[in-house]
Amino acid sequence: METTVTQKVFIENADIEWQEMAKGVRRKIMAYDERLMVVKVEFESGGIGTLHQHYHTQITHIESGVFEVEIGGEKKILKAGDAFYIPPNVMHGAVCIEAGVLIDVFSPMREDFIAAKEI
Repeated sequence: METTVTQKVFIENADIEWQEMAKGVRRKIMAYDERLMVVKVEFESGGIGTLHQHYHTQITHIESGVFEVEIGGEKKILKAGDAFYIPPNVMHGAVCIEAGVLIDVFSPMREDFIAAKEI
C-alpha cells in the first residue's frame, strides 16, 4: 500500500502539530484523503465554535469535556462519549462548558482546512 503525507496508514498524535484557531480553540488535522477527513479540536472552557455551515457531512465524537451543541437552531448539552451528526448545509456550532476535545469526521475532506494550514 502506497502512503503519502496525507494518507498515512498509522497516525501518531505526537507527530501532528496543533493549529491555533481562535481564543481557546486549536485543532490537529489527523488524516484525510479526498473523500474523508478526521480532525481533533481541543477547547478550553468557554471556547466557542462559532455558528457556521458547509456542504460537508459531519459526524463529531466528544472525546472529553462538556459542550452545548447547536444544530439547525436546536441546542443540547453533550458530554464525553456522546456524538452528533450534522447534515450538509445546516447551521451549527458549539460552546465548551468544560474543557474537552471533539473528534470531527468530514465527508468529503475539508479543502479549506488544508489551504488554511498551508498559509
